[in-house]
Amino acid sequence: MRELVFLLEERSARVMLESLLPRLLSEGTRYRCIHFEGKQDLEKQLTRRIRGYQNERARFIVLRDQDSHPDCAAVKQGLLDLCEKSGKLARCMVRIACRELETFYLADLQAVEQALEINGLARHQNNRKFRSPDALGSPSRELRTLTGNRYEKVSGSRAIGKHLQLDNVRSASFRNLVAAIRRCEEEILREAG
Repeated sequence: MRELVFLLEERSARVMLESLLPRLLSEGTRYRCIHFEGKQDLEKQLTRRIRGYQNERARFIVLRDQDSHPDCAAVKQGLLDLCEKSGKLARCMVRIACRELETFYLADLQAVEQALEINGLARHQNNRKFRSPDALGSPSRELRTLTGNRYEKVSGSRAIGKHLQLDNVRSASFRNLVAAIRRCEEEILREAG
């Protein structure tokens, strides 16, 4: 059975993907979102969870925030090393949200405006910091400030995920995540074909 399995740092990433994936995946592609209780829990359990996953045809996408770590490539390599220990590295992809998941939302203020029903947010998209939000130090703080504290991590992520533009180019990390999902789905469709 073709299946994409998302291994996620936190619940907010799970609810965002659960509202985004039905628009991104073709009918018949199953997916499962497994969230952990933070990055340490993800890293502690990752190898075991991939190794023990029963569907041998599943593809895995690991998503973690960069947070304050200075080297995104080092974070990614650490997760790839854990995937390799599972013996299923060829079936795994790792994606890092530059700084935080909220970067994806700041790259698409129209989606935030629609989801949170706050008029006028999209007009801020042309401000320098929101043209390339991957460079922001604390996207979650920026989003809370911009929304007057109306953004809440889990409910906000669920609502915003329904409206995110799949072809948004303002966040390289979001673009890379969407490309990874599409590539993994193509691979499992080829295998099934």
